[in-house]
Amino acid sequence: MTGRRVLFLGIFVSILLTYAIWIGGSIPASIIKLPDQGLNWYYWKLPQPTFWSRATAWGMYLGHQFSIWACILWAQRSQLKYKSALHPINYLMLAINGAFIALHFLQTYIWYDALAQDTSIWASQGAVVLLLVFVLILETPRRGLFFGNSVPFHQQFLQIIKLYHGYFFSFAAIYTFWYHPMEATSGHLIGFFYMFLLLLQSSLIFNRTHVNRWWTFSLEVTVLLHSVIVSWMLGQTKWPTFLFGFLGIMVLTQLHGLPLGIWTKRTIYGAFLVSVLAVYALTERGLGRIYEITYIPLIEFGLVGVIYLIFLLILWTISRLPVKT
Repeated sequence: MTGRRVLFLGIFVSILLTYAIWIGGSIPASIIKLPDQGLNWYYWKLPQPTFWSRATAWGMYLGHQFSIWACILWAQRSQLKYKSALHPINYLMLAINGAFIALHFLQTYIWYDALAQDTSIWASQGAVVLLLVFVLILETPRRGLFFGNSVPFHQQFLQIIKLYHGYFFSFAAIYTFWYHPMEATSGHLIGFFYMFLLLLQSSLIFNRTHVNRWWTFSLEVTVLLHSVIVSWMLGQTKWPTFLFGFLGIMVLTQLHGLPLGIWTKRTIYGAFLVSVLAVYALTERGLGRIYEITYIPLIEFGLVGVIYLIFLLILWTISRLPVKT
């Protein structure tokens, strides 16, 4: 079976799985939660966790995580080549991810609690942010960082990111997947749908579909939908910050990895600017707060710089160590 066929089938299955969460949403929704305590509080967790709620969440997460890491390690050591047809390891990873998705359904409906009980909400969000940042670095040789312009990253830095990105990406996706119970709120539904797509992507390693530019572009911009929907769901008025922040990264960087003509790009630039001005002029945010759209690009591009500086510092430190003779 080709990766392309599995991709379309996987997207369809992801839609069905998201629908299944929505259908069964009355069960987790019936759990009594503690009152919301503000920005640092994650609402969807048990007031009084039990041994089994913790043991099942952490045990299943660790089983999921280490089994996928083992698959990535085996695939790398086997020196697999990219091809259109699936490798046996792809079938195995699809089966592993499918099995643990089913287990998460059962775990939510029987014990409810997930990793949110014992870890910070910022850890989950930070993992996804870093995933997006590593994608920016990984894709730099092909599309640059700013309007298609290349960035002179050290080659060893890019090689390290390429070699180990799969381990971090799978951690970010699987940890976030097990952080949340399978609630049927709008934010949870789009979030789990996004996680299903990321798990599908991880299952297609060393397949040409894994590096299809339209598919990877779609994965990058899906986070925009999730952030805007969650902002709306929480009754926040700062949804333009998320909308135009992530659209700004698309205009600056992601767009330039696609086979688009110059006039198509200019049309998108114009539509972006007009939309920003219209939304801020016509909503309570006001043009005086238009600077908010820079927050997300500054965070992501700033983290790219921080990560690279850490690499250069480590490289400089190693070069200063005495050489044994």
